[in-house]
Amino acid sequence: MKIKCIQSDSFFIVGYEPSTAALGGIGRLLLAARKGNDLVYVGGVGTGFKLRETIKLRKDLDTLKTAKSPVAAKRKGANWVQPTLIAEIEYRAWTDDGKLRHASYKGLREGQDNADVYMISDR
Repeated sequence: MKIKCIQSDSFFIVGYEPSTAALGGIGRLLLAARKGNDLVYVGGVGTGFKLRETIKLRKDLDTLKTAKSPVAAKRKGANWVQPTLIAEIEYRAWTDDGKLRHASYKGLREGQDNADVYMISDR
């Protein structure tokens, strides 16, 4: 028997990559966690989106666009946004380089409280 361990945490949305399949859609959300007073890029999520939610989310993100990345990451074709929206993400594990593995979008947090955002510890 195989048991899958799924974790769920909240992360800041710091950008997105447009969909190559759906006009005006989201191909991938770019995520960040907190580390002290900084934000650290932890990878992205490209599954779990519902069409109606995605259209609204894309409009919301487009109003938050910024020219400068809020994290130390370079992504070709990325649209960076102010880190004000918090997403609930399910994932299986962390990679050795600190990225989410097998992440799936579950929606925006009902309460957009920064205290609930995943905190990376200084080990």
